Order: sequence, then C-alpha cells, then structure tokens
Amino acid sequence: MKNKWLVTALLAGNAWAWLLAADVDPVIMRVNNKDIHKSEFEYIYNKNSQQQIDQKSLDEYVTLFKNYKLKVAEAEALGIDTTEAFKKELAGYREELAKPYLIDASVDDRLAREAYDRMKEDVEVSHILIGLHARTPQERAAAKQKADSILNCIKAGEDFGTLAEKYSEDGSRQNKGYLGFIRGGRTVYPFEKAAFALQPGQVSDVVESQFGYHIIKVHSRRPDPGEFLFAHIMVLVPRNASDEVKAQKEADARAIYEELKAGADFATLAKERSDDKGTAVRGGELPWVSCGQFVKEFEDAAFALKNKGDITEPVLSPYGWHIIKLLDKRDIKPFEQMRPDIVRMMARDERGGMARAAMVTKLKGEYGFSLDEAQQDKLVKLAQAMGKVDSAYIAAIQTDQSPLFSFQNHTYTVADFAGFLPKGRTVSVNAPDYVTSMVGVMADKEILDYEKSRLEEKYPDFRNLMNEYRDGMLLFEVSNREVWEKASQDTQGLQKYFKKNRKKYKWDKPHYKGFVLQCDDDTTATAVKKRMKKLDADSVIVVLTREFNTDSLTRVKIERGLFVEGENPWVDQLVFKGAPAKVDEKLPVVFVSGKLLKKYPESYTDVRGQVTADYQTYLEKVWVENLNKKYPVEINEDVLKTVNKQ
Repeated sequence: MKNKWLVTALLAGNAWAWLLAADVDPVIMRVNNKDIHKSEFEYIYNKNSQQQIDQKSLDEYVTLFKNYKLKVAEAEALGIDTTEAFKKELAGYREELAKPYLIDASVDDRLAREAYDRMKEDVEVSHILIGLHARTPQERAAAKQKADSILNCIKAGEDFGTLAEKYSEDGSRQNKGYLGFIRGGRTVYPFEKAAFALQPGQVSDVVESQFGYHIIKVHSRRPDPGEFLFAHIMVLVPRNASDEVKAQKEADARAIYEELKAGADFATLAKERSDDKGTAVRGGELPWVSCGQFVKEFEDAAFALKNKGDITEPVLSPYGWHIIKLLDKRDIKPFEQMRPDIVRMMARDERGGMARAAMVTKLKGEYGFSLDEAQQDKLVKLAQAMGKVDSAYIAAIQTDQSPLFSFQNHTYTVADFAGFLPKGRTVSVNAPDYVTSMVGVMADKEILDYEKSRLEEKYPDFRNLMNEYRDGMLLFEVSNREVWEKASQDTQGLQKYFKKNRKKYKWDKPHYKGFVLQCDDDTTATAVKKRMKKLDADSVIVVLTREFNTDSLTRVKIERGLFVEGENPWVDQLVFKGAPAKVDEKLPVVFVSGKLLKKYPESYTDVRGQVTADYQTYLEKVWVENLNKKYPVEINEDVLKTVNKQ
C-alpha cells in the first residue's frame, strides 16, 4: 500500500474528521459512509486467522474484509436488515448470546468445581425429616419449631436413631434415619451442602429444603470408589410372603449360586431365571452406577467385590435375593468431561439461580441501586390490611407515582409496580411476603434488563460478536439472492458458461451416458426399444416402469447414469468390451441405450456440481467488481499498521 489513505472510490475533498489520533478505538475503514472500527476488524481478523490453515497476509485479508463489508452494505441497501423476519431472528440470537453476560460466571465455576469435588467423596449419613407435608406458612412454622425441639433433645444427649425412629416423616425412620453413603449430586443441594460440611459424629443445625426440615448426622467419610458396572440375578420375595415362601425363595437363590460356582454362564442364567425382567434380557446387566444408588444391603455386597468377574453369595434386600457380578469399574471422569452434566444438574436446583443472583448484587452496587423501604412497607401493610393481592389491590396503587426503587438515573414508581404484578391472579396466602418478594423480582428484572440493553456499549467482545452474527445473516441472505440461488436456477446462464468453458471439464477417461435396461425376455426388450424412441430421456424411467411393470411383476429394470469403466458390469461388457456381467435369471435380456463421450461432457448437466460451483465463483467475482464500483470505500493505512496480530 503506497498511499497513506487508500480511497477506492471518487471521494476527493473529505475532511477526515472521523480520524482522531487520541481515539482508543479508531476507525480503520469506511464502507458506504459507515464507520468500521479497529476493534471489529481485529476481532474478525484474528478469529479467522486462528481457524484458517491457509494463513492470509494482512493486505490480503483487508481485501477480503472490504468485500465482505461491501456485500453487507448491499444487503442493507436492499433493506434485508429491516424485515421483521430478520429482526426477529437476530433478536433471538442476541437473547442467547447475552446470557453469559448476565450471570457471574465465577459463581457457576466455583459451584461446578465444588460439585465435582463432592463426587469424589462419600458421606455416610442419617437424618430426621420434619414437615414433609407442611404446605401453609403456619404449617411450615410449626414444623420448624418441632425440628428445633428435636435438635435440642439431640444436643441434650438423646439418641439420634431413637428420635429418628419416633419423629422422622420419611421412610428412613424404619432404619432409624439411616440413609447410607451419599455422594455429591445425589440429594437436594441444601442437604448436600450441610452434610459435606460435617465431620464424622457431628450433627447439623436444622436445614430447610423443598421437602421440609432436616437434621443430619454424619457417621463417616470415605473416598468415592468410582463407578461400577454390575449384573445381577434376582429372586423376588413378595411382600408379606409366608415363612415357607421365603425359605423356598432363598433355596432357589442358593441353587442358582451353586450352578454358577459349578461353571454355569451368568448371563444365560440371568436371562432364564432372574425375576428382574428389565435386566434379564441383557444378561442381568445394570447401568453404570456409583455410591448411593442402591439399597444398603445390595450396595454393601456389590461394592465389596474387588475383581472383574467376581460374584457375591446370595444377598437379601427388601426386594428379594440377589447374586451380583462385577463386570467393570472405572474412576470418576475428568472435570471437563463431567462439566456439562454438572451444569445441567445445577440448573435443576437452587444453584441454577445463584450466578444470576450474584450478578444482580454486583450490578446493584455498580449502578447505585436504592430501595425506598418506607414505600415497600406501605405496600406490605396494604396487602396485610386487604388480606390479599388481587385486582382491587392493584387498582388501589396503580396511580401512585411515589418512587419505589431507582438506579442509574432510572426511577420506578409504585404505579410501575402495579403494572408489573400479574393480572387476574389472587394471592391470599401470606400476601405481605408475596409483595416483598415481587418487589425483589421486579427490581432484579429491571436491573438485568438495563444491563442487557447496554451490553454492546459495555463489552467490546459482545458488540463484535453481535456485529458478526448480524453481518453473517445479511451476507448469507444477499449472497443467496445474488449468487447461490441465482446460479442454481439460471439454466441458460449455466449452459452458456459451460459452452464457453467446456475445455475446463475435459475427462481423463471416456464416459458412457445413457441407460442400462434389463428385460425378462426378447419380446419385452423389443417393445421397450420401440417405446424409447418416442420418449425424451427424462421421462424414460417413469413411463417404462408404469407401462411394463406392476406391483407384483417386474419386466424391465432401468438404470440411468454417466458411467466410466468399472462402475457398471453391463456397461463394462457392452460398451467397454470388458468381462461378461453376471446375468439375472429373471431379467436375462440386457441392452444399453445412449452414447459414448470420449473426452468432454455433452451438457452442463453432465458435470452440474462442478459447473454450478464455477458459475457461482464467476457470478461472485462480477458482483464484487460491481459493488466496488457502486459503494465508496476508505481505508486508514496508519490505523491498519497498528492492528494487533494474535
């Protein structure tokens, strides 16, 4: 580039006021009077350089980038960016691309690592659950009070198991609250968090979860043994079975065990004798499992197996007798492999909202969020006085312009809050708390919406990414109109281009263009030949199939193609004088109809894919040349020299 300014259109007399030396993100190029900043060029240039095997020089890439922006300018001139379909699609992309910017990613990373670390350790626990069926605030309060009372009894020295057996409201009370070993991800998050914070012998405070109030005791901790692949043979013992039936079931299980010891195949016996029909069809094989997924009796016996192929003696569980075989075992997968599963797991519990909540807290500090607590108290007291939040409550506050909360010079009033509340809904249970909660929900939503509205301004990477998506969508649509679709549908243009450039498509080998026809006898073959004389090539297969064949009888089989030697045995024999082809006894009479093309294709349709691609390249070249004449382009060479190449 010899000149300081590269002007590719007639632009004499510009003042260049858009170029300021002190600009932290100077304009590197102007296309059709639209500024393109250095940061956008660097972003695209470095991203493409990392992805391309054939590295382009900076000058080469400037030309590519300029042509890319010219096509975008043409799309804008055609109004593609103003269509509702385009705007809707781009808005959908922005919604997805914005999500990582509206959470505190460090919180998600920390929680994911925490979850993974807890998968590497097992904690042996018992618990007492109170309030399993508590629904109303009053019932929850009573359950919490009861749980606090039981905890005080434990602190006073009463036996945990006895209290669990007496008071706990879930099935573990039958085992004095014992749950066995758990690993990370096997329980609700509040339970897991409390359990993994305890040392052996310690008891938690009262822990609230979606199921009620828990008191947790940890008995021991151990490294997680990994994941196991087991098979089992099950002899089901019915509930309320008589002693005689129980004895017979045990005898059945032990008989199977003796057969296995004598060398019988485990998978075969599982298929034939196991009462677990779901696994029997797979030779008794269970899915890969880890700690905490079986009842204690099964798990204790199964996890005690050391070597692949080892089997247990018959083991009694609440469901019946099991004979268990260890098929395989493996360590926990690396964190990066587990991360997608961990993220999905976190999204289903309290952790799913923690990164968002952390970002809201951060933004409230950054934007000077202020809540008028006096106004909130008035709203709460009104809900208390009215006894519910409904349309009457909304009507009572919908004209109140008193400020409720504000941030970054944005003020939201009580009337705004009335507009935010769901219409047509009545909340009569704990209405005051509902109002407090909804004020928080509204504040969080508004501050996140504000942040989302200024992502392009705040984050250059996001701005560049959105520009990339926007321009990419425009480029695709305008290129499809001007090149791709045009080339595929312009049959006259394709044929004209082919005739002009026919020598480009010279073949190394002769091609036979035509049909291979297999008939059931000479009479059919004669009739087929006669009929073909009156048909154009494109209708041969359809017409002959319809006239000579039925659903139950095939008198002629037709294959159309452009064949080289070695592709079809009948063409090899009849055209290229090769070895005899194998005769189909049902269709023994074979002939070909067509022509031998020795060096060149006859029509562009013979090499349609290649000609279409070349024609597209030609159309694009002509199009780009016209765009360079149509739109002014200016390049700042001084800024170009400062591009940071990664």
